[in-house]
Amino acid sequence: MQSPPYQVVLKPYGRALVNAARARPNLVCLGADLTRQTETDLFRDEIPERFINVGMAEANLMGIAGGLARAGHTVFVNTFGVFCTRRCFDQIAMAIAYPALNVKIVGFMPGLSSPGGPSHQAIDDIALMRVLPNMKILDLADAAEISQAVPLAADEPGPVYLRLKRGEIPVIFGRDHRLDFNRAQVIQEGADVAVIASGMMVASALAAARVLENAGISVAIVNSPVIKPLDAATIASVVRRVKAAISAENHSIIGGLGSAIAECLADRGIGVPLRRIGVRDVFAESGSREYLFDKYGLAVRHIVDAAWSALARAGPAPAAPELPPSAGTYSPV
Repeated sequence: MQSPPYQVVLKPYGRALVNAARARPNLVCLGADLTRQTETDLFRDEIPERFINVGMAEANLMGIAGGLARAGHTVFVNTFGVFCTRRCFDQIAMAIAYPALNVKIVGFMPGLSSPGGPSHQAIDDIALMRVLPNMKILDLADAAEISQAVPLAADEPGPVYLRLKRGEIPVIFGRDHRLDFNRAQVIQEGADVAVIASGMMVASALAAARVLENAGISVAIVNSPVIKPLDAATIASVVRRVKAAISAENHSIIGGLGSAIAECLADRGIGVPLRRIGVRDVFAESGSREYLFDKYGLAVRHIVDAAWSALARAGPAPAAPELPPSAGTYSPV
């Protein structure tokens, strides 16, 4: 496990997709006029005969993907998360999820990582994909998970939604980290509070745990990259041993990881208080990741405050130290 500020790498998804295609002659890559922005310029330049840009026509994109999958191809569809979920939900449901076709939908710029406001901020994509039968969902935290997720998704039967940050991707996990389609990862055990996080919020959860531990609170941390099927057994096992639980996601608190955890605990009769960190029932404005995460409740300090309140600790919560960003690094807000 690395420590913040994290070193970053460029285009781990693009490189992993090219490598996966070289080992799988039936793998094809589709895009919707966002080739460079989805790192698929690497695929276009190296394997052009298996690259198709359908233009800004996402509903048609999903129909084409379904047709190619029916013809025996493994299809990776690439665009921004908000465009490949909201804009063509019916086509995904009827042309991909219902027939359980071998299409992998890759959504970039999750949640408030986009500065583009409500038209570009995918704060509801997990909720939309999660409700679809046959759909698996991964919310990936770092370059190691992204690199492993591509070949795993390629070999996983049926549709998969991969959600990942674009641009400079942090390296959080070490060489021994292994992504599993069926398991959440217990990063550390703890007795007071459990923080269950996915995607971009994993770095924030780790930073919040350090602050809480310095204040004498024992923190369990669970990385849950697979939102569906949720590893309910692991999460329930961890939460049963603590006094409070926190979910942390770069998504609306409605319908995403927090909702899945709440359902998991309720189904098992686990009466542990749960606080959900994520976007409240609002559309966000435009702005930098740092500004948006802080304004809309996704910063490290919000996780710390939620844990402090859930445990009914006296006095103000401890302050989270600021980690100013520098060139070539990534820091949680």
